[in-house]
Amino acid sequence: MKIAHLSDLHLGLRQYQRQTQTGINQREADVANAFRRAVDRIIELQPDVVLIGGDIFHAVRPGNTAILHAYWQFSKLAQMLPNAVIIIVEGNHDRPRTKEAGNIIRLFSSLGITVVDTDAKRLSFRDGELSVLVVPALCKRPRLDPDPAARYNVLLIHGLLEGVGRRYGTLGDRPDGDITLSELMPEKWDYVALGHYHVYQRVAPAAYYSGSIEYSSTNIWGEVDEQNEKGVPGKGFILHDLASGAHRFEQIPLARRVVDLPSIQGGGLTATALSDAICSRVDACDGGIDDRVVRLVVSDVPRHILRDLDHRKIREFKRRALHFLLDARRPQPVRIEGGAPGRRASLTDTVRLMLEKREITPGIDRKTLVDLGLHYLNEADRLAPAITGDET
Repeated sequence: MKIAHLSDLHLGLRQYQRQTQTGINQREADVANAFRRAVDRIIELQPDVVLIGGDIFHAVRPGNTAILHAYWQFSKLAQMLPNAVIIIVEGNHDRPRTKEAGNIIRLFSSLGITVVDTDAKRLSFRDGELSVLVVPALCKRPRLDPDPAARYNVLLIHGLLEGVGRRYGTLGDRPDGDITLSELMPEKWDYVALGHYHVYQRVAPAAYYSGSIEYSSTNIWGEVDEQNEKGVPGKGFILHDLASGAHRFEQIPLARRVVDLPSIQGGGLTATALSDAICSRVDACDGGIDDRVVRLVVSDVPRHILRDLDHRKIREFKRRALHFLLDARRPQPVRIEGGAPGRRASLTDTVRLMLEKREITPGIDRKTLVDLGLHYLNEADRLAPAITGDET
């Protein structure tokens, strides 16, 4: 019995200002095309089960274009795989604020697709041969036990496992996650299909995040870092055989690359030398920067040097790329031990000192609180917009 497992479609995502010739946000079109390619490939592979791990849309109230595209593609999937079990679980991006608002993903149940939102459900298919426990995001989780009467037991769940994505915080309300491995009990399941984390990852034997189908998190640079660190080739979905255990990652061809250029240490460089270094990094980009999403981090650069950069070249880079982010970061203030008059601590030291001394609620681990505060401070720095000479 073959399973196709994909997740985090984020249809309707809009980023940057570029539009297609038909007036659609270019990144929204990129995400839609990635989903279309995934559906076409899944149809070619003819799986018995298709599991979609949540976050179908990027927003609770997606635009009409995203809804129509999703309906067409899910309709095609259902029509071309008439005997397949297709299950969608609600993700945190799909969950409306109130139950009365209704959930747009229920629309797909009219196509014969099983949609599970709000509460966890145990489903049985193929005369009891297959049991699937489906656990939406943000719901009250039941005990994650398989059905002993079923031949195959599968868990489909949307949530962040502890320790996953901690380094870069690419997703999740807490970097530690809210699902423990002991709660998941992956050894009891024939397959665990996880959604929410955007990079393909094996968390236990037969327990996987399929990752997203496009770069759609709040920190796409963290996604690129984690993919490179784990040796993941890109975005795609999983094909897994319950009977044999055969497993492979099916990569989806994407419309454009997300490129994080090698950073530049700008300390001590003149404006001319730094401009030349920036141009050299761009010129050395494999395949060029045209129509790509590109970031270049330049650290330890004073404001007066930024003002004197060759902004004509930078504007050219922004015109060529779909998005070019010059992430220029000023030098950190130097802290003088002993608190010498007229000198101030760095922001990192200030936050650490504040968290180490403030009163906290009993039962909260102070070290965890400090680590969490510094984690979010680091993320704010990573995601800060570029500082350019156009600012006043």
